[in-house]
Amino acid sequence: MDAQLKLPETQEIPLVCRSCEARHGGICSTLTTQQLAELNKHSQRRAVEAGTELIGQGELVTSYSNVLKGVVKLQKIMADGRQQIVGLQFAPDFMGRPFLGESLMTAEAATDTELCVLPRRLLERMIGESSDLGAKLHRQALLELDEARDWMLTLGRKSAREKVASLLVLIATHTEPEDIRDCAFDLPLSRADIADFLGLTIETVSRQMTKLRKDGIIHIENNRHVIVPDFERLSVAAGGD
Repeated sequence: MDAQLKLPETQEIPLVCRSCEARHGGICSTLTTQQLAELNKHSQRRAVEAGTELIGQGELVTSYSNVLKGVVKLQKIMADGRQQIVGLQFAPDFMGRPFLGESLMTAEAATDTELCVLPRRLLERMIGESSDLGAKLHRQALLELDEARDWMLTLGRKSAREKVASLLVLIATHTEPEDIRDCAFDLPLSRADIADFLGLTIETVSRQMTKLRKDGIIHIENNRHVIVPDFERLSVAAGGD
């Protein structure tokens, strides 16, 4: 193995990186300690409130981000102002598209969110230097492509009940990836945003949530906190096997 690629002792890793979720599960897991130290010198942690626009569609890209906490919603906006939520990003997702001058969509914090902001030029240089980093970003891009294709099926063929259940499955699998059998989470989207994301009316979303609750598939507390006592039942409700 090339000596440059060997991982030095753990104590050399910057302190702020050691307990970071993106360090272990995100793109930073592919970096050497020297690269982590260099990136740490130029990165910045940023806490943003729900509703904060992180970058607008068509804006110049000067940085990328790792999502450390919270949920980010991605939106496409038409020339006449109509918009559509086209995706969600969770920790430890990488937010941005390397080597692209302008953002193709708007990114907005759906919940209170914490980001690690990375300078564009530095990260793009590291991508050129590290095949592992490039491969990690490639895998995330392919995963997002697979999820987009699955979502096309959800929007095009599933019933309203299946659509709502599919969104809950999506959130659950990203919120509790290690123990999905019995999970709980706060909805990161309002009923209006859920309706927008699913192509339904707000009334239909509320009605289907109520039906899932009455069937015992989910429990809802304080209108936003969702408890899933049996993930398999939710998965079946979403049209799964």
